[in-house]
Amino acid sequence: MHGLVDSHCHLDAAEFDPDREAVIGEARRAGVVAMVVPAVEHANFDAVIALCRQHPVCFPALGIHPMYVDRANPEHLHALDAALAVHEPVAVGEIGLDFFVPGHDVARQEYFFVEQLKLARKHDLPVILHVRRSQDAILKYLRRFKVRGGIAHAFNGSRQQAEAFIDLGFKLGFGGAMTWPRALRIRELAASLPLESIVLETDAPDIPPEWLGRSGRNAPVEMMKIAQVMAEIRGVELAKIVDTTTENVLSALPKMAQLCTSSQVLH
Repeated sequence: MHGLVDSHCHLDAAEFDPDREAVIGEARRAGVVAMVVPAVEHANFDAVIALCRQHPVCFPALGIHPMYVDRANPEHLHALDAALAVHEPVAVGEIGLDFFVPGHDVARQEYFFVEQLKLARKHDLPVILHVRRSQDAILKYLRRFKVRGGIAHAFNGSRQQAEAFIDLGFKLGFGGAMTWPRALRIRELAASLPLESIVLETDAPDIPPEWLGRSGRNAPVEMMKIAQVMAEIRGVELAKIVDTTTENVLSALPKMAQLCTSSQVLH
């Protein structure tokens, strides 16, 4: 059995300032061999890059999150373009659209999303997508601005939307939300989608699993228990979930696969 990959965790977040080293160490001891750390705005690019340099088990993605576009400007897109060239992250992300929170400027979100899809295409990188209540709009743009796939993080759409993302070369991220017994739609998708299309994630410190409660701080150490829930939902061995979801992350993020191989992170 390989170790697990947390395909989405915000280890640079302030919630981890008191004990970041311990959080990463605890995850490693719990069988997490690698973690993808997506940036959310220009202001935290350097922090994400520094964290991943310090911890070879962490891999950076760089992007401007839709909830942060109010603080973004076109200069930040130029800076992202330069950073993608210099730092060679494993993906452009976290990018996308969020139609859940009222009052956000949809046109502004769409502008930054499209410009970042163009940058992903320019640098031949996959994307890590934020798709909250916005799956159809995101699919529309992905068909128009074709990129080399990636991950639709914290997926919570319909079966039809899931299949559309898979057809475009995307893996779908499942994590803490799946562990809540009342999350019937997510659990149905987790049970029935092709396992080859699924990756696991925490979104730490957010989206805590059921055993942490609604206000608990999520962390990559929870990954093995999340994988166990998926194994139970699908009626398969834990080792099958661990091995396949890890292979799926490396398939979705080819640069990460190269780096893991060369540095023997997975061994």
